[in-house]
Amino acid sequence: MGKVIITQVRSGINRPKRQKATLIALGIKKMHQAVEHNATPQILGMITKVQHLVEVKEIKE
Repeated sequence: MGKVIITQVRSGINRPKRQKATLIALGIKKMHQAVEHNATPQILGMITKVQHLVEVKEIKE
């Protein structure tokens, strides 16, 4: 199982409540904040819901 780095690149302002909640669930609170997660199906599903707001980089191990 790999890891991914998720960085918020677009604002969550004026977005639906579900998208804002997904960003918080991912651990992102501010613009340009990066968080690292394991690439589980649950995390990848959350990334898909907010893919227009975040940038994802896969970590090669």
